[in-house]
Amino acid sequence: MKSKHEKAAHDSVLLDEAVEALVINPDGIYIDCTFGRGGHSRAVLSMLSDKGRLMAFDKDPQAIKEGQALEQEDARFEIIHESFSLLEQKVSDKGLVGNIDGIMMDLGVSSPQLDQAERGFSFMQDGPLDMRMDTTRGQTAAEWIAQTDEEDMVWAFKTFGEERYAKRIARAIIEKRQKAPISRTLELAAIIKEAHPRWEKHKHPATRCFQAIRIAVNRELDDLKDTLEQSLNCLKVGGRLVAISFHSLEDRMVKRFIQKQEKGQDFPPGLPVTEDMINRRMKKVGKFTKAGDQELERNNRARSAVMRVAEKIS
Repeated sequence: MKSKHEKAAHDSVLLDEAVEALVINPDGIYIDCTFGRGGHSRAVLSMLSDKGRLMAFDKDPQAIKEGQALEQEDARFEIIHESFSLLEQKVSDKGLVGNIDGIMMDLGVSSPQLDQAERGFSFMQDGPLDMRMDTTRGQTAAEWIAQTDEEDMVWAFKTFGEERYAKRIARAIIEKRQKAPISRTLELAAIIKEAHPRWEKHKHPATRCFQAIRIAVNRELDDLKDTLEQSLNCLKVGGRLVAISFHSLEDRMVKRFIQKQEKGQDFPPGLPVTEDMINRRMKKVGKFTKAGDQELERNNRARSAVMRVAEKIS
């Protein structure tokens, strides 16, 4: 059985689940923080009335082109070429703080970015070491590898890649770069593979380090942390936050943010505290959602996806 939003891109993960959790008011104003190739955005628009509106963010110039085409097709839609970490600023510019009905984030790297060797995200095909979501600005992965000292590289591999052999791999990279610059994806993947003493079954030994470099180059976790905080101010009471994560670092961040907002203010034990002083801002909606068997058959990349939903309550 196909998704009921057939027009949407086939590889948009948890498409129906995300859109149904998000769109609770067809006349509302919604934000897609990660437009990608527009799968989720098109599905959201299909649920909105003529009064509804959708804004989308993306850093990727290719995604922006796709978004501009959708703008021409649908007057309810607007694309913004920026990181979603500018969410509150852009919402404020439009006088819409506290008036957003739903905010969606489909985190991580998109399938088209992975599939294009020249973007440098993949360790399976040769390309320049770029890895920037926004190819018009910022430091490339090759520059990061050339400029980062050993201590910071080890920290990034451990923290962003959860790589056990971070020290060993960083040392191997530094030794190689002293002889010649490392500028290609397969070259870096081979260095990591050679330095890695123990590979996980069905997992390329470069997986974790490539993830770490990508997160560092694009400031992904910093942007996510900032945007989660900003989403609270942008949403109206009853508005929804829907976040789809593809690795444990992002998911943990989303989960802890929702838990913190559900719990509210921390007070010392024994202090007389009223409910309004606790200031609970959100409640989670249902349990987390993972892709079902049918979706996994269609799209293997959905296997690590976790979706969490929360609603603003005050």
